[in-house]
Amino acid sequence: MALKKRSFSLSGHRTSVALEAEFWNVLDGEAHRTEKSLAGLVSEIDKARGARPLASALRLHALAAAKGAK
Repeated sequence: MALKKRSFSLSGHRTSVALEAEFWNVLDGEAHRTEKSLAGLVSEIDKARGARPLASALRLHALAAAKGAK
């Protein structure tokens, strides 16, 4: 599976995250469902992730959303 890279400004810094397209699709859907921008959703996940890498936190959030837990 190819990774798709997206860039965001988080806490005043630009960062890029590479995830599989399937994860981005779930995150895009979750942002739409919750009436947030994708950048806003990613920012919320970033603030709550603790020491976990951002890409891992995004994958776990997408998994939870796909299971209906979020």
